[in-house]
Amino acid sequence: MNPYAVLAAAAARWERIAGLLGPVPLERLAGLLREARRDGGPAATGDRAEETGERRHAAALDAAELLAAGLPGLFGPDPQGRFTPAVPRPGEGAWSAIHQGYSADDLAVLLLDGHRMVGPLLGPVRRRLLAAPAMDPDTLRRAGTDPDTPVLIRLTGAGGAVRLPSFQFTAAARPQPIVTGVNAVLAADRDPWGAADWWLSANAWLGGRPEALVGTADEARLLDTARFLMEQE
Repeated sequence: MNPYAVLAAAAARWERIAGLLGPVPLERLAGLLREARRDGGPAATGDRAEETGERRHAAALDAAELLAAGLPGLFGPDPQGRFTPAVPRPGEGAWSAIHQGYSADDLAVLLLDGHRMVGPLLGPVRRRLLAAPAMDPDTLRRAGTDPDTPVLIRLTGAGGAVRLPSFQFTAAARPQPIVTGVNAVLAADRDPWGAADWWLSANAWLGGRPEALVGTADEARLLDTARFLMEQE
């Protein structure tokens, strides 16, 4: 059995299976997915990296078997190869293997991170936003900035690591007042991905990406544009 293909298939069917698994199996599945996507930290090399990889694969197998036991009609033995080995994205491992546009990592995003930036449409958006320059919580804390401030955009990336897009901060790692003001209007605490997408995508009214105006003479336009956007919703 290819566990990553099974987990990717579960992500593709999440709307259906989320209500079929009970609270205890869901909690167990969440724990296994948390272990399966653990990256072992930046110093994981050699034997440590191999051990981490083995633990991750074992957790992925256990997660796939949990789905097979809990929902045998959907994830039980499949001699017809319903969950054929999925193809990983270039340069990435089995965790990124795709089944109908969904990956095993998408299942972790749905269950652990609690948002729906997954699948063939929103998955690429999530990866684009995570590819933008960002800071980690520890770096911000050392600079005296609280990374848990509600008006800061926090995105969950690979391995569950939290990333805060860099445009939110000055060179001294302090929050940009214009950014926190706009983030409050965009309700970044409730929808950080939507807020990040607004900042990092081209905006016809502003003539480019909003984040490019931070620190310029035109940054005052950002707040009015964000308010107008929210009034239209």
